[in-house]
Amino acid sequence: MAVIEELKTMDELAMVQDIEQQIWEQVPVPLHQTYTAVKNGGIMLGAFEGGDIVGFSYGFAGFRDERTFLCSHMLGIRPAHRSRKIGEQLKWRQREIAIAKGYDLIRWTFDPLETRNAYLNLTKLNGICNTYIENCYGEMKDGINKGLPSDRFEVDWHLDSPHVKERQIQAPDDAVPLNAVGRNGSGLPVYIEGEAGGLDAPAYMLAVPKDFQQLKAEDPELALDWRMKTREKFGSLFAAGYSAVHLRPYEFHAEYTFVKTDDLKLGVV
Repeated sequence: MAVIEELKTMDELAMVQDIEQQIWEQVPVPLHQTYTAVKNGGIMLGAFEGGDIVGFSYGFAGFRDERTFLCSHMLGIRPAHRSRKIGEQLKWRQREIAIAKGYDLIRWTFDPLETRNAYLNLTKLNGICNTYIENCYGEMKDGINKGLPSDRFEVDWHLDSPHVKERQIQAPDDAVPLNAVGRNGSGLPVYIEGEAGGLDAPAYMLAVPKDFQQLKAEDPELALDWRMKTREKFGSLFAAGYSAVHLRPYEFHAEYTFVKTDDLKLGVV
């Protein structure tokens, strides 16, 4: 288990900049910005192993539609330290501190085709998504995002809700599949359209490639095809009143589950 500590001083905040550069291959967030943010409702957390910082999360105060929330802007783990549940530790500690500061909601964005992030955000943390933002950040040139429209899911993490506190698993076995995943001659995943119909079932399922970064590297055009076809499906589901609530990974693909947002227990206990 990593040791999670809140970072507040300029020297402490400077420790995360090397991780930012390593992961995203871009200039890190200026210290004067992060320092100002943490003095005014923001939260910076560092994850330490053996005394060395190996990951961080960064969020600042947000306000929209007359509601205050914590905007969780960045979470990064050094590549050698991934798959150790450090990201999950950072998020649960972030939740604790956010509640102590008076927040009841945390929001952040992620690429819906990055299944590692989706599994953490939905399946492990019980966040929900019902907002799709096309090309959210415009053209991005960092090592992870370059080459495709920067489409994003927006996560709502209702911190004190039964949905989060009771750790409900929203993955009904009777979810209607909207597509399937096939294989082309190179063994890469291809999108197979499901049966058309109105969106009126209790739950739906949408399959996506498990390793989108590998797909982007091997066949950028096929990756773009996945982006555009899933963009249409995600948008239709959200417009019809559904939320993404769960992701189940398999060997070569993963499956999102969507249920009616009105059926979720999102109020305070």
